[in-house]
Amino acid sequence: MDITRPDRRRFLLAAGATAAAGVLPLQVLAAEAAAQRIGIIGSGRVGSALGTSWAKAGHTVMFSSLDLEHDKKLAAGIGANARAGTPREAAAFGEILLISVPYGALPQLGKDLGGLLKGKMVIDTCNPFPNRDGEIANWAREKGAGVASAELLPGARIVRAFNAVGAARMAEAAQRQGPRSGMPMAGDDAAAIAVATRLVRDAGFEPVLVGGLAAMGKHLMPGTPLAGERSPEDIRKIAATLN
Repeated sequence: MDITRPDRRRFLLAAGATAAAGVLPLQVLAAEAAAQRIGIIGSGRVGSALGTSWAKAGHTVMFSSLDLEHDKKLAAGIGANARAGTPREAAAFGEILLISVPYGALPQLGKDLGGLLKGKMVIDTCNPFPNRDGEIANWAREKGAGVASAELLPGARIVRAFNAVGAARMAEAAQRQGPRSGMPMAGDDAAAIAVATRLVRDAGFEPVLVGGLAAMGKHLMPGTPLAGERSPEDIRKIAATLN
């Protein structure tokens, strides 16, 4: 990998800032330690699994989708740390957002949420599938899903994660004993990476930052070498061979 490329330099700066806790801003360190308000936009299998794990870990989540009654029932079954609302309400509520919708919905979602995304930390689980999402999926795959999502969600501080492990595994990971599977992440923003790192652990995985959105975000989807459940060590070895 060419470390002189701008996206790689940004990644190294972000990764260095995240690893060197002593130089992180105090608000970032506080965010890593504190319970978060998380807006879940898309409460399907992935959104509901992760939201449930985060609520059980002590965070407060708001589920949202096109079916508010479904989200109300989901929240009621989880308890005091869960609630339901519209996507706009979830975007306003969350200090960090999980966006887990079909990729074809992202352009309209970006328009609907508008300024609510500005400056928000966003975990992007969305994968572009041509047979489901149409032409925009081909565009996103050619551009790279990390960069494409950043274009479609302007102003958001995106971390790509939870893109290549099945929802059923996500639902049980926080309760499973023994060594944790790795979860590859890609992002450019040090503060967003720091918070996402904690949320990945709270969901039962070991976070592995593999690079920036441009260089590595394109690899975090099914069908790539980083897809599937792997150890953190194996993820690092594979990532080192990619560009």
